[in-house]
Amino acid sequence: MTKAALPAGWPAMSIAQAHAALTAQGSPLEMETKAIRGVELRVWKHLPPTLRSVVEASRAHGEKTFLVYEDERVTFEAFYRAVSAFARELQTRGVTKGDRVAIIMRNLPEWVVAFYGAASLGAIVTPLNAWGTGEELLFGLIDSGSKIVILDSECYQRLIGRLRNCPDLLHVYVSRDAEEIAHPLVSKLETVIGSPDSWASLPDRALPPIGIDTDDDATIFYTSGTTGRPKGALATHRGVNSNIMAAAASAARNFLRRGETPPTPRADGPQRAALMSVPFFHVTGCFAVLNPSLAVGAKLVLMRKWDVVRAFELIERERIQAVGGVPTIAWQLIEHPARRNYDLSSLDSVAYGGAPAAVELVRKIGEAFPNSAPGITWGMTETCVTVTHHGAEDYANRPESSGPAVPVSDLEVRDPEDGRTVLGPNEIGELWAKGPQVARSYWNQPQATAQTFVDGWVRTGDLARLDDEGFCFIVDRAKDMLIRGGENIYCIEVENILYNHPAVMDAAVVGVPHRVLGEEPGAVVSLKPGASATEDELRAHVAQRLAAFKVPIRVKFWHETLPRNANGKILKNELKAVFEDDRIQD
Repeated sequence: MTKAALPAGWPAMSIAQAHAALTAQGSPLEMETKAIRGVELRVWKHLPPTLRSVVEASRAHGEKTFLVYEDERVTFEAFYRAVSAFARELQTRGVTKGDRVAIIMRNLPEWVVAFYGAASLGAIVTPLNAWGTGEELLFGLIDSGSKIVILDSECYQRLIGRLRNCPDLLHVYVSRDAEEIAHPLVSKLETVIGSPDSWASLPDRALPPIGIDTDDDATIFYTSGTTGRPKGALATHRGVNSNIMAAAASAARNFLRRGETPPTPRADGPQRAALMSVPFFHVTGCFAVLNPSLAVGAKLVLMRKWDVVRAFELIERERIQAVGGVPTIAWQLIEHPARRNYDLSSLDSVAYGGAPAAVELVRKIGEAFPNSAPGITWGMTETCVTVTHHGAEDYANRPESSGPAVPVSDLEVRDPEDGRTVLGPNEIGELWAKGPQVARSYWNQPQATAQTFVDGWVRTGDLARLDDEGFCFIVDRAKDMLIRGGENIYCIEVENILYNHPAVMDAAVVGVPHRVLGEEPGAVVSLKPGASATEDELRAHVAQRLAAFKVPIRVKFWHETLPRNANGKILKNELKAVFEDDRIQD
């Protein structure tokens, strides 16, 4: 892809100059230096101190709509009353600061109330993957030592016979279950807060009084666990809320780079609306979409599960401006033939992360949604999502990059062998990240913590390079790099070539064992609706652009979206089986 045409005189200032202007003394985005757990860090001076403070401030948005689910609508005031009622209920159950409260449910308004109700008491909220099996969920409940769990009906049925195996569990709340529940440790959530359409009539009561510090523990989100048991990343209120300021800084930076003055947010300005197309139980959904939406008074339209045609309907009906998720969601919005049947003109932002994105996607978004700017972020569970952000002209100019670090964060590329030697610009090594949003530790795993979190830095496991201006280019996951006969093959390089084929929507490269060479590259792809391609055609496409040893020895076709975990990462271990048993026919 050639770089997009850029405005004359762009950029008006460097990234460093833009960040200095944005974070100067007296600015809403002002930074200061603070010692946190013995490490000097740049932090946002005017950050909302806790998740509780975000809830309390959100009440100012009053009767504006906050949550939309199907035909249910919840205002900010009604939401606050439900949070207060549930927090008081948890307090009567003995929940105190530092206790773990688990949430296992799909994207429902009750998920949001449970999250902020527990967080407002100083509890450590532990969202678990609602797609998980009963055994996987049981592991999370036992490992976290959760005292309370809130479930939807579907997850309750999956866990009902296993809850007795959770020694720390004191009470269970079930939402939207039509059956009678007679178990003494189980209550229907509706008996406490009612249904969403009745939350506005709940008593007007303040949140229970409790002192919470900005650097107190707030959440445990479990890593994807594709290589073994998941690890719980323990994050603080500062880490979670840092996404609010990072999003504002990135949006303002785009204006400064164009030589324009960023607009001043107005309380009486038009309300923004975002589509919640990724799960709340993933840090992207919770930290990067939900919490900033609550903080700025945006309307959040929930989807229980992703469906592209339903997304079109909701964008048109709710006049949604922002859609996010993994790149596959963006491709489906672009490529689905039903797109032309809906008025999607309200969209002005299509952002994604969590997986590699083809450089072609930047141009495609511009063609399909002329009023919309693409955006991409890089981060991980261990960094509370956002470390880099990339958008507008910067993204068009460097479509292969994940962008520069946000102002409070630092990135380094180090020698993967010694973990100390800092490499120079454009040298490939392991990416290390530092900032106030980095998780404090892994829950109850001191050895893994010591290996991953070092003096305020987190070893990401990503192979990357930084250019002269600090823009980050992810090359591959270190553990996904193939070595064919002593030659390194970076999977993302081959995948990007496959993405550039006009028929390919999704691609993953995995290692195929070879007795002599060790391993060779194999590819699994899914094609765009109505498109066609053969194995020989795709292999030839790669062969024309990369060295022969990088060409996949086989290409298998997956006839739906490639399997992903809740973080949006392709499950490559699952795809490797394709080359063992040929269960997917070409």
